[in-house]
Amino acid sequence: MNKKQESDPKDGMIMDIFDDQIGEKLKRYKYLNQFIAKGQILFVGSSLMEQFPINEFQQTLDKKLIIYNRGVSGFITEGLLSVMDTCIFELVPSKIFINIGTNDIASPNYKRENLIANYDRILREIKDRLPNCKVYVMAYYPVNPKAHFPSVDEAMRKDLFNTRTNATLQKANMSIKELALNYHYNFIDVNDGLVDIEGNLKEEYTVEGIHLWPNAYARIFKNLKQYL
Repeated sequence: MNKKQESDPKDGMIMDIFDDQIGEKLKRYKYLNQFIAKGQILFVGSSLMEQFPINEFQQTLDKKLIIYNRGVSGFITEGLLSVMDTCIFELVPSKIFINIGTNDIASPNYKRENLIANYDRILREIKDRLPNCKVYVMAYYPVNPKAHFPSVDEAMRKDLFNTRTNATLQKANMSIKELALNYHYNFIDVNDGLVDIEGNLKEEYTVEGIHLWPNAYARIFKNLKQYL
């Protein structure tokens, strides 16, 4: 048996565990949806949204709000499309903040037209089923492919930033901004203060060049709270 054959079962097992974790998370959300207050604020997307500590930050507001987070780590746009009821419609939100698609961009087969086609389907379903909901399409956060992070070796760096570059993210931002405006939704860029002089995500804000520490989310929240 060659090395490739030896590695395949392990790779499959990792994917099965990952899929099981997503399934378990969605099941938890399904149960939690039975106890929510409908008509509130919803955060939805992938890991960059799931890891947003919005419930901690909202405690600093003068006006107390109810904000639910239905982000799912690892989600691509097709993943969200398959569970719109659990992650969006069962909550009947009055406002949605959405950040989805960075994992699409990270795919080695990434094509911007495919991302926009799926994003269009997401926004169309929201428009059809929640016509009075205010939707805020969030710009993608910048990345840092240059700084040294102990957990990232060169092979991982190449994999992480092969297609997920700041130039690619900026082009995607232009496309989702146009898409949001077509639906009369709000496109919001809350990235002010996140980048260094080279235009990369500040090193002190990021775990490995992509995911964010709470200090980064605190800055984003400062930029975001005017929309809450």
